[in-house]
Amino acid sequence: MTPSAISNLLLVVNSVSGGVAKDGLVQMAIKLLKTESTNIHVYYLKGKNDVSELQFHIEKINPQTIVAIGGDGTVSLVARKVIGTAMQMGIIPAGSANGMALELNIPLQAEEAIAIIKKGLARKIDAIQINNQICIHLSDIGINAQLIKYFDQGKTRGKIGYAKVALRVLFRMKPVRVHIQSPTIQLHRHAYMVVVANASKYGTGAVINPKGDLYDGIFEIVILRKLSLSTLFKMWFRPHTFTLDQVEVFQATSVTIETIKKVHFQIDGEFLGKVQKVKANILPGKLNMILPE
Repeated sequence: MTPSAISNLLLVVNSVSGGVAKDGLVQMAIKLLKTESTNIHVYYLKGKNDVSELQFHIEKINPQTIVAIGGDGTVSLVARKVIGTAMQMGIIPAGSANGMALELNIPLQAEEAIAIIKKGLARKIDAIQINNQICIHLSDIGINAQLIKYFDQGKTRGKIGYAKVALRVLFRMKPVRVHIQSPTIQLHRHAYMVVVANASKYGTGAVINPKGDLYDGIFEIVILRKLSLSTLFKMWFRPHTFTLDQVEVFQATSVTIETIKKVHFQIDGEFLGKVQKVKANILPGKLNMILPE
């Protein structure tokens, strides 16, 4: 579906993501996406009641396409509204973390990303239902979710902020005993982190799941068994592939992960508290995403 065939297009904007104002970017998107037959609507996320407010706007406007302008959190929020519908979704990366855009080969340059929305192709990608919530990128329990919690609570942004929380977590980290069960796997491990991975890498570029494929109808369970300060920094600050002695990777269409005590839990970069049980199943080809040709 090209812009000329779209009567209603909704831009969903996170005005604070990445610490950069978005007014100029929004005006550029409107100018480049506008056609004679397209009405462009803009909704700015407020950080409060966004889920219900966005749903209200979608029902009122009835858009054929929704474009997320922001980082991974904005992408995740929009994806949860688009999934399982006839709507299609585009991304203009504009956050501090743009992992899903990188995963989909969407350029970080605004004009190039907008050009993909104009001329790209809609393709169905997989998602995962985890504890009755939608994950399109990566979810995990353990050390990374704890890092996200502390980073969100801190006042320092950027790499300095990440470094501070990494040091804080390092001195407290302990592996936890987990039980993992799927139709083909049943095992016990001591792990610092267990990832349910639809994609291959975090927003920093660190490759946690080399087998990640958004179109294959399966996901991966990645068990991080060894951890050090250097591993933490590689995971958060620069592209890096973990070694075989650090991780185990299994493929599944459904899984149950249980721990002996409650552990930190996140989905697509959003910290969701502590859990003792995670249930996940694949949702193959449920999300219409506008991608490069």
